[in-house]
Amino acid sequence: MEDNGGKNWFAEDAATFGDRLAAARNAQGLTQKALARRLGVSLKTMEGWENDIREPRANRIQMLAGVLDVSIPWLLTGEGQGVGSQPEAGSVRMSELLHEMRILRAEMQRSVARLGVLEKRLGQAADEANERES
Repeated sequence: MEDNGGKNWFAEDAATFGDRLAAARNAQGLTQKALARRLGVSLKTMEGWENDIREPRANRIQMLAGVLDVSIPWLLTGEGQGVGSQPEAGSVRMSELLHEMRILRAEMQRSVARLGVLEKRLGQAADEANERES
């Protein structure tokens, strides 16, 4: 990976979590904003992760690995399947399935949160209706 000056800014032996995250994001052709949107986090959060100011929670690391098609150990330590590495034979399909499962899990978590809000609103509406009848 090269910056505007033509210098290689990414070196495996000196890379931080944020460096690996940025390299994997770039390899997938995603902007910070696009990746943040896919993960359901703010752009500021994504910038914090890539600048090594903040660290994502475990569930977000799992989602990042799936979306970016790298292994969790590679994101955390630089060891394992990372940017440009060849997956083991037969693992491509499994990787695709795991990626799809992670996306579905994230969607389900958002749906559960929305369901909780709706249940609360329904309870409040029922309480108001009961008060009017009294």
